[in-house]
Amino acid sequence: MLSPLSFFKCLADDTRLKTLLLITQKQALCVCELHDALDVSQPKMSRHLAELRKCKLLDSERRGQWVYYRLHAELPDWAKDVLHKTLDQNEAYLSSSLARLPDDNNPTCGS
Repeated sequence: MLSPLSFFKCLADDTRLKTLLLITQKQALCVCELHDALDVSQPKMSRHLAELRKCKLLDSERRGQWVYYRLHAELPDWAKDVLHKTLDQNEAYLSSSLARLPDDNNPTCGS
């Protein structure tokens, strides 16, 4: 079971927090979309995603050669509520990352 302490420790990094908020908003994103949106290298993004999977905050799914990340299926409701409330109340925090994220009709991965 996810404890509040481990949840907030996993979120105590700007890249990991923004990653979770972007995935909360978009439901699923691949590593290439995330490294573009957050302006970090692909290896650094992969390390953060591995940490979020280790914390059991994210699940992954392979679609062809791409791996997509989504919120963990067993993430407690209270943790989802925190992410949704943070997303709703802090639009400016993600605005530049969202602007760099490709739109749904023109995805980065798979092209």
